[in-house]
Amino acid sequence: MHPQPQDELRVASFHDLTPGTLYDLLRLRSEVFVVEQECVYPDLDGRDAEPGTRHLWFDRGGEVRAYLRILADEGTARIGRVVTAKSARGAGLAGRLIERALEIIGDGPVVLHAQAYLVAFYARYGFEPTGPEYVEDGIPHVPMGRLPSAS
Repeated sequence: MHPQPQDELRVASFHDLTPGTLYDLLRLRSEVFVVEQECVYPDLDGRDAEPGTRHLWFDRGGEVRAYLRILADEGTARIGRVVTAKSARGAGLAGRLIERALEIIGDGPVVLHAQAYLVAFYARYGFEPTGPEYVEDGIPHVPMGRLPSAS
């Protein structure tokens, strides 16, 4: 009997991504945000290739199952493009990605724009709403932030 493949966490800068991996990451983002959620928006915003950007994803046997990116915004980290493949939902991968992202970021301030139905999910990781709900690309969002840890 062959062992089941496991989800493996990967972290890379843009220049460390292979063309095949980059394609798979972008395909997952497109499948969920553009096709499933029916949002036509500029996913390729130029930020993926910035020197401070980190890409985090779970891979299982060559399949990208969940992803997020961390952007460096003038002293504040920004988590975005958090996405899980339909086939991997419910496995806790998004939460594990958020935990790892927060480890990488450290104690500094972190912001994100949560789809409104996910506010409670992000609150589990210390995020709080920082402004009113707004609609972007037809989907309600809430700006959220996490203040630096008091040490």
